[in-house]
Amino acid sequence: MGHAHHHHGGPALRRRENARRLWIALAINAAMLVAAVLGGLLTGSLALLAEAGHVLSDAGSIGIALLAARLAAVAPTPSRTFGLQRSEIVAAFVNGVTLVVVAVLVLVAAISRLSDPPEVAGLGVLLLGLVGLAGNAVATLVLAGGEREDVNLEAVLRHSFGDALSSMGVVVAGAVILITGWNTIDPLISIAIAVLIAASAWRPVKEPLDVLLEAAPAGMDVTTVGEAMCSVQEVVEVHDLHVWTVTSGFPALSAHVTVAHGADRDRARRGVESVLHERFGIDHTTLQMVEGERVEGLIQIEKAERPA
Repeated sequence: MGHAHHHHGGPALRRRENARRLWIALAINAAMLVAAVLGGLLTGSLALLAEAGHVLSDAGSIGIALLAARLAAVAPTPSRTFGLQRSEIVAAFVNGVTLVVVAVLVLVAAISRLSDPPEVAGLGVLLLGLVGLAGNAVATLVLAGGEREDVNLEAVLRHSFGDALSSMGVVVAGAVILITGWNTIDPLISIAIAVLIAASAWRPVKEPLDVLLEAAPAGMDVTTVGEAMCSVQEVVEVHDLHVWTVTSGFPALSAHVTVAHGADRDRARRGVESVLHERFGIDHTTLQMVEGERVEGLIQIEKAERPA
């Protein structure tokens, strides 16, 4: 079966290369997590603890991504015909949801602190913010070099970037407290970080959900796909057309294809397969070829009338 080979080194290679980057980023995040938690407790800064929450969600997202990549590589079995490839989608989703939870927790803590901001050690906050900023910058660069079409890497990269922004916030908070002694800046920055965390969760929640609900692959117009299939010479019309995503970078399609009477069905099928491969990168297809007339009343896509 040759259809599993993708035109860019394939998911296996992509996963291996990305896994290496993810491990590096995980190590950086683990170190930053320890620093942020200890720092938050020592300096009394909620912004640093919010930052720790962000880093924790980061480390978690990387851990989940690595686990998922490992599971996704498990070979298919008769009862799980796609193997565990969807696990990376589920993981990205879990990730997005955890982010929302972290954001809410930080928000609640910050609001209760606004009325009565505790003393915060500005210098410590400033220094730890700088450490976090440096760590995030490195982690983000390491990740950005990977294959971007991987939904997991993309989610992690967003975490990492949001994290760098929240470190900036921590630096600002530390500097303000140090210069003006205005402690209220700390919960304010924490709220900003929480909002950032929530915003970065939008994609890791929406995209996996689309996949799990069998939506068409992002950016793919199914009508266009159907019309392209109809452009094959022997094809009369296409109905029962389904396009979905098994896991990131693995679209699948099934359809009933009606061919003209006496047409060579195999040739028609090969034609359709090559159009799908060339134009849409869809290699996993299940096509039922039927000889006959167009069926009335079905949702279908018909061949455009040829100008005389």
